[in-house]
Amino acid sequence: MTDHLYDALADVHTGDERWAFGTGFTDALEGIDTTVPSDLDADALAAYCLMLGDDALVLSHRLQQWVTRLPELEEETAVANIALDLLGQARMLLARAGTILGRSEDELAYFRDAQDFRNVRLVEPVDEDFAQLVIRLMVFSTWRLALFEQVQRVADPVLAAIAAKGIKELRYHRDYAAGWVVRLGDGTEVSHDKAAAAVERLWPLVPELWRHCAPQSALGVEPPEAAVLEVLSGVFRTATLDVPEGAHVLGAVDGRTGRDGMHTEALGYLLAELQSVARADPEATW
Repeated sequence: MTDHLYDALADVHTGDERWAFGTGFTDALEGIDTTVPSDLDADALAAYCLMLGDDALVLSHRLQQWVTRLPELEEETAVANIALDLLGQARMLLARAGTILGRSEDELAYFRDAQDFRNVRLVEPVDEDFAQLVIRLMVFSTWRLALFEQVQRVADPVLAAIAAKGIKELRYHRDYAAGWVVRLGDGTEVSHDKAAAAVERLWPLVPELWRHCAPQSALGVEPPEAAVLEVLSGVFRTATLDVPEGAHVLGAVDGRTGRDGMHTEALGYLLAELQSVARADPEATW
């Protein structure tokens, strides 16, 4: 079932309308049977697709902000491709949520306020330097890869197919980031200090990744803390970087964080940029 749907997702858009693998300017799930299995909680499925879609959309935008700023064409191309991969994941996940909520992917991306977004806050801060870009990408892609390896087995065939396709992309994202983490951490004194500072800045946002949330639990997906920390520990050890211990969830209010709509100030500025054109001319079409 998953393979069949994966093939369908990959082949829906061809020709000029295809601008990123598996996506197009028309409905990202065009031609796919989006009927929710009768034994699934449709509200939980929509909420979880929204969470995963928001994670990808926000980090994709952060990575796009690096285009034209990277020092070498090869890195420029790699980061741009990773951003496109995540944008493609965001489109399909928001479209899947939209089939249940009765809203289009564009409405979900462009016409929700910050408190309505359900992304983890790790994807929100502005990168202070390239070291922060690769440390965040290392943590995020390792976590999302471990998560998608579970999600590809959920009972909803559409979400399962999206996850199965995303695994191939996320494996490349993780390996790309790991290479740079080692080069920076085990490089010069300056690059090591910048990488260590990036770990220190971002780590307070990492424990949020291990929190349980009702929609995820309803689909039988568990936070993959042990598997992710094992991978991160190995890469960081090779990079001569320390994995902080005993971090607490930063800025939680009554236990509420990004999945509950509690975000950092950075998300509001990001959305103002991301949504400006669509909100200025809601009827515009490409």
